Amino acid sequence: MRVTFGEFVLDRAARQLLRGGEERRLEPKAFELLELLVERRPGAVSKQEIRDRLWPDTFVSESSLTGLMAQLRQALDDDPRHPRFLRTVHGFGYSFLSETKEGTRKVALPVVMWDEKTFPLSEGENVLGRDEGLAVTLDWPGVSRRHARIVVTGVRAVLEDLGSKNGTFLAEKRLTDPVPLASGDTFRLGRLLLMFHLPAAGHSTRTEG
Repeated sequence: MRVTFGEFVLDRAARQLLRGGEERRLEPKAFELLELLVERRPGAVSKQEIRDRLWPDTFVSESSLTGLMAQLRQALDDDPRHPRFLRTVHGFGYSFLSETKEGTRKVALPVVMWDEKTFPLSEGENVLGRDEGLAVTLDWPGVSRRHARIVVTGVRAVLEDLGSKNGTFLAEKRLTDPVPLASGDTFRLGRLLLMFHLPAAGHSTRTEG
């Protein structure tokens, strides 16, 4: 989840604070503190709750929390005398001031392309073959019922033959072990030529139905 405030973006999945696309580096505890204050906005969070969250079952001095707040203010270009984002609630704790916008980062999922058909893949196992209901169903002579699979993990994709009769080929070499795929790679199931492609983020694909 990405949270936008002012000219900043808090990317919680990537654990980054960005300004104009450039990272403002924070130590892990400072990032966790910013996450907590953003989560609880506009409410104030007590110093005790912050200590329990960041340093559970550990005694830390007041200066540890003060140092993290100073680091956050420096990263956010926030003047404590005229705060835009971080307010000190004297005798209690801190609160996050700014209005925010939340959104989900668009993740580009890979696709397999055959002729004019496009088959979007999903995270995890994607089986290719003649059987109905597979991630990529290909009614073509020489393609086995469950011919091969592509395993997608994040931005990594791996192609593996599933003991097919006519083989799976990448760069005209028959596969005996799983191999990684790169965007633009062509591969064959038997004699059927396919292409693996990773669209740019936000690019839409047409599902064959």
